[in-house]
Amino acid sequence: MTGTRNASSTALSVIGSLDRGTFHLEVDVRVEPGEVLGVLGPNGAGKTSLLRAIAGLTALTTGSIRLGDLVLDDADTFLPPERRPVGLVFQDYRLFPHLTVLDNVAFAARSHGLRRHPSRTQARTWLDRLDLSALAGRRPDQLSGGQAQRVALARALAADPGLLLLDEPLSALDARTRLDVRTELRHHLGQFAGPVLIVTHDPLEAMVLADRLLVLEEGHPVQHGSPAEVARRPATQYVAKLVGLNLYTGTLEPGRSGVTLDAGGTFTVPAQPAQTGRVLVAVRPSTVAVHTERPEHASPRNVWPGTVSSLELLADRVRAQIDGRPAALVDLTPAAVADLELRPGSEVWLSVKATEVDVYPDAP
Repeated sequence: MTGTRNASSTALSVIGSLDRGTFHLEVDVRVEPGEVLGVLGPNGAGKTSLLRAIAGLTALTTGSIRLGDLVLDDADTFLPPERRPVGLVFQDYRLFPHLTVLDNVAFAARSHGLRRHPSRTQARTWLDRLDLSALAGRRPDQLSGGQAQRVALARALAADPGLLLLDEPLSALDARTRLDVRTELRHHLGQFAGPVLIVTHDPLEAMVLADRLLVLEEGHPVQHGSPAEVARRPATQYVAKLVGLNLYTGTLEPGRSGVTLDAGGTFTVPAQPAQTGRVLVAVRPSTVAVHTERPEHASPRNVWPGTVSSLELLADRVRAQIDGRPAALVDLTPAAVADLELRPGSEVWLSVKATEVDVYPDAP
C-alpha cells in the first residue's frame, strides 16, 4: 500500500512493453476515473507483471505509465512505489501481525509523518465506512478472511490513493464467504472515484466486480470489452472456457449458410452474415440437445454423432463433454442424464438449432 497524492479525478494510461527474462508483455490500456477494469488470463499471461509495473515494483522496458498528468514511468522518469499515489491490496492481504486493525489502517498516514493520534482519527473514519469499528482492537490472527479483506481495503483507501490495484482480492476466502464479500466489495469500489484494476482468475468475480474486462494471454491482450460483450462473443478458447461456451473457428464462404469448421464438421447458421472468410462460432452448452438415436424428424439443422467423454456435476446441472466433429460441452439436468442412461463411452447424437448459433469475425 502506497500513495501520497490523490489523483482520483484522472485516468490511468499504460502503453508499452515489459521484458522479464524470456517473457514479453505488450499492453495498451486506459482506465477511466471511477471505472473498474478486470484483468483476466491464465497463469503466465502477464497479469501480475502488469500490476507490478503500475505499482512501481517493476520498470517498463519501453513506453509509459501515467495517472492523469503524473508520469509514473517512462524513458526519463521512474517514480518508486512509495511516491506513487497507488493503493494496493495483495492476494494474502499482508496485514501487519503485530498491529491492531486500527493501527494497520493508520499505517499509511503514520508512514508519511502524521502523528499517532491524528493518524488514528483518520483511520477510524475508514473503519466506520467499511463497518470495521467493532474490530479496531483486534489483531489480524483474530479476523475472519472476509474481515481481513475489508481491513486491507481500508488500509489501501486510507492512503488517499488516486488508483486502486487489487491482486486476486477474494482468492483467500472460502466459497461461502466469497459470495458475501464480493457483493460488499463491489459496493465499496463503486464509491471510489479513481480507476481500479482487479487481477483475477475467476470469471464470475470479474463479471460481478468489473465494468470492463481485459484478457491477457502469453503477454498480449486478446480481448477487451464489457463483461456482456466478452461473455457473448469470446475471442479465444481460453475465454470461451471461462464463460462456459463452445467456441469453434472456421471459414464462411460467400453465398453459403454453412461454416466449415477447422476441427471438422460444419455448422448451418440462421442467415448469411455480412462477414465472410475466417469466423468464430459460439454455441451455448444449454442449447445443445442430446439424443440416443439420430433425430430424423427434428427441426434442428445441425445434427452430428459423438461419444460421451466425461460427466461432471455443476450445481443443479450436469456438464457433459462430448467427443465428435466438432466436440462439444453440453449442459443437462440430472434427470435427463438418467433418462438417457448416459455414461462415459455412450454413443449419442447432438443437435443445435441454426438460430442458436452465433457467428462473428475472427480477430486477425
